Amino acid sequence: MSRNRNTKIVATLGPASSTYEMIKVLAEAGADVFRMNMSHGTHDDHRERHAQIRKVEKELGRPIAILADLQGPKLRCGTFVAHSAELEDGDMFRFDLDPAPGENHRVCLPHKEIFDALSPGDTLLVNDGKMRLEVVDNGDDFANCKVIVGGTISDRKGVNVPDAVLPLAALSEKDKEDLEFACSLGVDWLALSFVQRPEDVEEARALAQGRAAVLAKIEKPSAVRAFDEILAASDGIMVARGDLGVELPVQNVPPIQKRLVHACRRAAKPVIVATQMMESMIESPVPTRAEVSDVANAIYEGADAVMLSAESAAGNYPREAVATMNAVAIEVESDPTYREVLDNSRKVARTTIADGIVSAAREIAEATDIKVISCFTQSGTTALLVARERPKVPIIALTPLKGTARRLCLSWGIQSHMTGEVDRFKMAVVSAARAARESGLATEDDQIVVTAGVPFNVPGTTNILRIAPCAERLIFATDPE
Repeated sequence: MSRNRNTKIVATLGPASSTYEMIKVLAEAGADVFRMNMSHGTHDDHRERHAQIRKVEKELGRPIAILADLQGPKLRCGTFVAHSAELEDGDMFRFDLDPAPGENHRVCLPHKEIFDALSPGDTLLVNDGKMRLEVVDNGDDFANCKVIVGGTISDRKGVNVPDAVLPLAALSEKDKEDLEFACSLGVDWLALSFVQRPEDVEEARALAQGRAAVLAKIEKPSAVRAFDEILAASDGIMVARGDLGVELPVQNVPPIQKRLVHACRRAAKPVIVATQMMESMIESPVPTRAEVSDVANAIYEGADAVMLSAESAAGNYPREAVATMNAVAIEVESDPTYREVLDNSRKVARTTIADGIVSAAREIAEATDIKVISCFTQSGTTALLVARERPKVPIIALTPLKGTARRLCLSWGIQSHMTGEVDRFKMAVVSAARAARESGLATEDDQIVVTAGVPFNVPGTTNILRIAPCAERLIFATDPE
């Protein structure tokens, strides 16, 4: 089932989308990747959803990626005697380690790591940033704060610390259990929350042991500051704009999004733009114009994927949300301005043979009547390099590894096809031509570009490019081998 767009769609599963029938509907409507949010549901719930996705995958006959999104540590205050307290601008309020229920002048904040990291002048945000407090003085077990923006603080409200790097691991004990469970299921991607430093990603990679690719969620100012190092340690990135917009001024988020998307493209690593993309579709069958523009903007930037969260997980219109996002992507990608933006942003330092091969493949395809760029890949690296070029023609990635085929479902423009092991370039060309015809992207009268690495089945050896006719019988007749 070939898509007539390059940008991929990630759909979150939840109460509104957990049945086999609905998962199939979402896949047919345009979902390429399904996200399982480990913050909600039991392991049995996720095991059932995983099985349903794989059943849909088998029926549709194409790879589908599964992303397990780990919760990360949650920083919350304690409880109140009256379950809440009203704080006015200018009030003084104290956070401490005393477990006694709070009142209108104090509450427990059971995270010593926060007090260890705070300094006078730092900001504390409560209830998704609706309340803002400034630290006046602090010690090992307390922080006296001045209320800058007041409101209602109630039991177990979330607390954000945007100005400090917390001595807190990104993986809680729950996350480690969820990670092992997800890897044992066979998910393709792990999304890591609360990333502050590259070491957070490296810990997750060590625990995953290559069983799943690791995607870092950028949702904290410290992650933005250390982004280059985090990107180098990660297999992919999610721009989690909701949390970024809590901890940073909201006007900072759009330029950060653009910088991160472009950096990921230069690194040939997939990037998802996420959070509140079509939030109104939780309750409405149509999005707002502003939401459509938001999705379109991410696509114009060249993002690999755009994501639906509550819209598909808990909303009243999950199919419509996916279908609308699919329609927006098709419309944007048909706009000549889209191609101009992609071409003008192609700024890559090409330093390897593989870089030269994929660049030549794109130029040849765009200068002639080539229909498809086909690449053989073990690890997925060659396909990612081709996708980085953002060619005008479709990309077919052929691989004998099911895990590689599924992981590539997250990347721009790549259509994954399973193939048998090959040990000769003639066999590679035959398989590429067959995949191009069977997918409907080329006919026997067309030509394709084939890239591969010799010797075969060795990751990172892309070193050959060939223009081949798409008629299998012509390949055997003209192949000098």
